Amino acid sequence: MAVRHRLIHAAPHEVWAVLCDGSRYADWVVGTSDSRVAGGLWPECGSALEYTVRVGPWTGSGITTVRRVKAPDELELEVDSGPLGTARVAIEILAWGEESLVIVNEHPLRGIGGALHNPVLDTLIQLRHRDMLRRLAKVAEESIGRPRQRV
Repeated sequence: MAVRHRLIHAAPHEVWAVLCDGSRYADWVVGTSDSRVAGGLWPECGSALEYTVRVGPWTGSGITTVRRVKAPDELELEVDSGPLGTARVAIEILAWGEESLVIVNEHPLRGIGGALHNPVLDTLIQLRHRDMLRRLAKVAEESIGRPRQRV
């Protein structure tokens, strides 16, 4: 299980607003080049986004489904990356004064990721989460006009 956190210089409801905007998914999820609603009203339980991943000339797609939501501070997603398998990604937003402590917890469930899950894979997930949280902070902080904090 890979767990990472970051202090974001935006109020919890401002971070939640970014998570609730399915059209912004590709702005903060590492590796995603675009996203679109695949079903339901994002981020209601059972709703889904389809996303595209581009790596050089290779293009792939996947589906992210909301499995649990407790607005405005918890969102649990099942990310289906096709042949790579599925993963549970839980995002928790905690008020930290006027800012937000965001915690991401990911665990591979099925497929290659689940079968090969080990400490090395957790380290790679941690690196991706570091970049994802940096991107989420940038989107949330810029959407409210705050200067981006360098970390």
